[in-house]
Amino acid sequence: MTSETENNKKQANHLNGLVVAVAKNQDRKAFKEFFEYFAPRVKAFVLGRGTDPQMAEEIVQETMVKVWRKAPQFDAKKASASTWVFTIARNLRIDHLRKFHRPEPDMDDPSLVTNGDPSAYESLSREQEAQRLRNAMQSLPVEQQKALKMAFLEEKAHPQVAEELGLPLGTVKSRIRLAMRRLRSDLGDKE
Repeated sequence: MTSETENNKKQANHLNGLVVAVAKNQDRKAFKEFFEYFAPRVKAFVLGRGTDPQMAEEIVQETMVKVWRKAPQFDAKKASASTWVFTIARNLRIDHLRKFHRPEPDMDDPSLVTNGDPSAYESLSREQEAQRLRNAMQSLPVEQQKALKMAFLEEKAHPQVAEELGLPLGTVKSRIRLAMRRLRSDLGDKE
C-alpha cells in the first residue's frame, strides 16, 4: 500500500512538473504529454455528469486551451494539477450549461405582453395634456413658436434653424430656451 501511495505522489509531482514546464517555457512536449494524460479523463468526467458527447469534446478542448494559456497561474501549493484541470473542466461545463440551456422566454406570458390599447382614462389624460401643450405653445411669441417647432417638431439642429430663420445661433438658442422656460411655467413643471 505504501508503494501505491508513493507512486501516486510521484505521478502527481510529474503532472505538476509538466504544468510548470508549460508555464515557464511553453514546453510543447510537456503539454502534449499532459494533454494525452488528461484529455480522456476530462472527457470521461464531463460525460459522467450527463454532458452530451459533442459538448464533452468542446469542453475538453477548451479546458486544454485554458491549461496552456493559464499555466503561469498554476500553483502546486494550492492544488495539484489534476485538481486544477478538473476544476477548469467543471467550470467550463457549468458555463456551457448556462449558455445552451437557458429557457426561451414565453412570448405569451402576460408580463411580457404589452397592452396595445390605452385605457379610456389614459386616452383622455393624454388628450388633455396635448391640449394644454397646444394652448401653452399658442401663448408664446411667434418668434419663439417658430424656433421651437423647427427644433422639436421638425427635429432640426439649432444651426439649421438659425440658418433658415436668418438669425444668429445664439439668438435661436435664447428663443428656444425662453420658450421652454415659459412652457414649463405654464404647464406647472419645475426646472
